[in-house]
Amino acid sequence: MSFSFKRFLPHILVLIGFVVLSLAYFSPVLQGKKIFQSDIMHYIGMAQQQKEFAKATGEETYWTNSAFGGMPTYQLGAKYPHNYIKKLDLTLRFLPRPADYLFLYFIGFYILLLSLKVDFKLAALGALAFGFSTYLIIILGVGHNSKAHAIAYMPMVLAGIILTFRKKYILGFLLTTVALGLEIVANHFQMTYYLLLLVIILGIAYLIDAYRKKLLSHFFKSVGLLVVAAIIAVGLNATNIMATQEYVKESTRGKSELTINPDGSPKEASSGLSKEYITEYSYGLAETFNLYIPKFMGGGNSEDVGKDSETYKAYLNLGASPIDALEASRNAPMYWGDQPIVEAPAYVGAVIIFLFVLGLFLVKGRLKWWLVAGTILSLLLSYGKNLGFLTDFFIDYVPLYNKFRAVSSIQVILELCIPVLGIFALVRLFNDFQNEEYKLKALKYTVAITAGLALVFLLFKSVLFDFEGLRDDQYIEAYGREFINSIIEDRKALFTTDTIRTLILVLLSAGTVFLFLKKKLSETLVVVVFAALVLFDLVSVDRQYVNNDNFVSALSVDKPYQANAADKEILKDKGHFRVLDMTSSPPGKASYFHNSLFGYHAAKLGRYNELMEFHIYKNNMNVLNMLNTKYIIAEDQGQVFPYTNTEANGNAWFVSKLRKVKNPEEEIMALDSLDTKTEAVSRMYRDLKNQTFNVDSTASIQLKEFKPNYLKYESNNSNDGFAVFSEIYYGNGWNAYLDGELTQHICVNYVLRGMPIPKGNHTIEFKFEPKVVETGSKIALASSAVFGILLLLGILYTFKKKTD
Repeated sequence: MSFSFKRFLPHILVLIGFVVLSLAYFSPVLQGKKIFQSDIMHYIGMAQQQKEFAKATGEETYWTNSAFGGMPTYQLGAKYPHNYIKKLDLTLRFLPRPADYLFLYFIGFYILLLSLKVDFKLAALGALAFGFSTYLIIILGVGHNSKAHAIAYMPMVLAGIILTFRKKYILGFLLTTVALGLEIVANHFQMTYYLLLLVIILGIAYLIDAYRKKLLSHFFKSVGLLVVAAIIAVGLNATNIMATQEYVKESTRGKSELTINPDGSPKEASSGLSKEYITEYSYGLAETFNLYIPKFMGGGNSEDVGKDSETYKAYLNLGASPIDALEASRNAPMYWGDQPIVEAPAYVGAVIIFLFVLGLFLVKGRLKWWLVAGTILSLLLSYGKNLGFLTDFFIDYVPLYNKFRAVSSIQVILELCIPVLGIFALVRLFNDFQNEEYKLKALKYTVAITAGLALVFLLFKSVLFDFEGLRDDQYIEAYGREFINSIIEDRKALFTTDTIRTLILVLLSAGTVFLFLKKKLSETLVVVVFAALVLFDLVSVDRQYVNNDNFVSALSVDKPYQANAADKEILKDKGHFRVLDMTSSPPGKASYFHNSLFGYHAAKLGRYNELMEFHIYKNNMNVLNMLNTKYIIAEDQGQVFPYTNTEANGNAWFVSKLRKVKNPEEEIMALDSLDTKTEAVSRMYRDLKNQTFNVDSTASIQLKEFKPNYLKYESNNSNDGFAVFSEIYYGNGWNAYLDGELTQHICVNYVLRGMPIPKGNHTIEFKFEPKVVETGSKIALASSAVFGILLLLGILYTFKKKTD
C-alpha cells in the first residue's frame, strides 16, 4: 500500500497542479462568472426549445421546431438512453467551463507521454506546451467547445494504441476503448477523422518496424485487440453515431439531388460539401511561420495596436476624434494572410518548435518518423486551395474527406505531434544514447536553423513580403492609399517585435541546453527553466486573445437574449406558427423565442437549405405562406416591429390539386409561381398521379395539440381530400397516424408533409419516433455490459498476476 502510494504520489501532485493551472488561467470562474462564447450563444438559442421541453416533461425530444422550420436535435446536444460513456465524460469534466477543457488538454497529453515511458516531470512539461498552444485556447474563447472536447481526448486515444503495441495488451485495450469512446462522445467527427489519419500513420510506422524486427505476429495481435476496442467504443456511442449517420445523408453534408443552382446554372456534382466551401479557410504557405512567430502575419483580423501606432495617427489624419481613433486602433486590421477571418495566430511556440527541431537530430526510429509524417501531412493539407493538387486528391478520392470544411483546422495534428517530439528531444538530451559531441553538433544545427530563420526574416522582411492583405483594396477605396500604408507600417512593427521575441526565446532555449551539456545545470533545473519559458512564451500570447475580459456574469451567458418589443408582441400568440426575423439580430435569437425560419447550424437539412437559397432568401411569399410564416420581424429607422402575415396558409389545409413532377428541379422550381393554398406538387412516388379534389367551404383541418415531437389534427371533409401540413418532411422518424392507424405520408412542395385523408371526421397525429434511437440505445447498453465484464476480467487477471 505504502509503495503504491509513493509510486502514484508524483502523478497526483501533477494532476493537482493541472487543476490549479486550469483554474488560474480562467480565474473568473471562481467568482461564478462564465466565458462569453459567440458560438455557444447561438447554440443556446437553437437548443432552447428542447431544453424547455425536457424541463417541463422530463423527456427528451429528438426534434425541434425552433430553427430552419424544424430539424432533428441529434447535433444539438440530444441526450440518449444508456449513454454511460457520456456520464464518465461529465465526471472527468468536473471543473467549471472552460477550465474543464484545459484540464482535459493537460491530462490527456500527460497520459500520452507516460505511455511513451517519459519521466513524469517531462510529461508535465509537454502537457503545458500542448494545453497552452494558442489555437487550443482560442477555440475556447469563441465557443468551439465540441472541437476542444475532441482534441482533448486525442492524446489519450494514442496512448492506448501505443500501450497495446508495447505489449501492455490489457491496459492498452482498456484505455483505447475508454479513450476512443470519450473521443466519439465529444461529437466532433471532423477532429475524430483527423485523429484517424494520424492513427493510420502511426500504424504504418509500427508495421514497418514490426516487419524489420520480424514481429508481425505481435503487430497483428495488437491490431486485432485495437479493432475490438474500436468496435466496443463505437458501440458505447451507437445511438449518436447511427443517428448522425442517418441524418448526415439528409443534411447539407450529404449529396444534393439538385443539378442546378438558384440562378439556373449547372450545379457541381458532389457527395459532400463543395470544394469552394471546404477550402474557404485555407492556410497560406507563408502563414506557416505563424506557428513559430505569433504575429508573423499580423495576428488576428482585429488587433489592438494602441495610441502609439501609425494606425492611430492615420485615423486622426482622416478627421477622427482622439477617442474614436483610439477605439479604431484597438481593432486594427492587422491580419494580412489568405484566410477570410482569423481570430488569432495558430501559434505553437518558439520554445517548443526549437525543441522540435532539436528532436529531428536527436530522436531516432519510428517515433520520430510518425510524428514528422503527421506534422507534414497536416501542414500540407491545411494549405487547402493553396496546394490544390493534394487537397483535390483527398476531396475526390479519400473517403469522407469532403464532408468537412475549414481545412486549416487539421493543424491540430501538428499541434499534437510537435510537442511530443520536442519533449523527446529533452529525453534524448538527458540520456546517454548519444555522446556530448553529437549533442553539441545537433544544438548548433538547431540554432542555425531556428535563429537563422528569425534573422533572415528580420533582415529581409521588406524584400520577402509586401504585408498587404486581402481586404486592403476596400480600405484604399474608402480611405485612400496613405491609410493602408500606415496599416502596413504597423504590420511590419508587429512582425519585427515578434520576430525579435522569437529570436530571444530561441537563444534562451539554446543557452539552457548548452549549459546542461556543459554540466552547469541539472536535469531538474533544465525542466524548470523550460517550463518557465514555455509558460511565458504561450500564456503571454494566449492572454492577448482569451483573458478575463471574455468573462461576464453567469446570467448573461445562461440567458443571452432579451425579448424586444416585437418578440414580446409575438409571444402573446400561443399558437403554432413560424417567424421570419429580417433584422440584424444574432442568428440564434429568433430560435430562442420562436419557431424560426432561420437559425445557426453547420449541418441543417439539405432540402430546406436549398429551399432557402431558391425561395426564402428571395422572399417568395407563396413559400413563406406554405411554411405558415405568421409573423415577420422587420426594422425601420431603428425601430423593430412585427408584421402580421394574414396570408399565411395555417397549420394544414386541403388542396384542390396534387400535381406530379418528374424530378427535384421541377419540384423546387414549381414553387416560383405555385399557389400553395390550392395546389401541391410532389415527385415522391413513381405511381403518384395528378389528382384533383373537391374542396368545399365546409372542409377543415385544425391543429388541436402540438409539441416539438407530436402534433394532433382533426379534419372534417365531405369529400376525399389531400391535406398539406406546414411541417418539414423527414422520413427517418416522423410517423403519421390516421385514427390511430399508421398511415403513409409523402413529401410535397419539396419540404412539406402531405397525405390523403378520406371523407368524414378524422384524427391525424404525427409522432417523431426515430427507430435509430431505439436501436442505438440497445446496442449502447449491450456494449456497456460487454466492456464492464472485460474491465472486471482485466482487473482480476492483473491482480492475480501480481499475487502469483
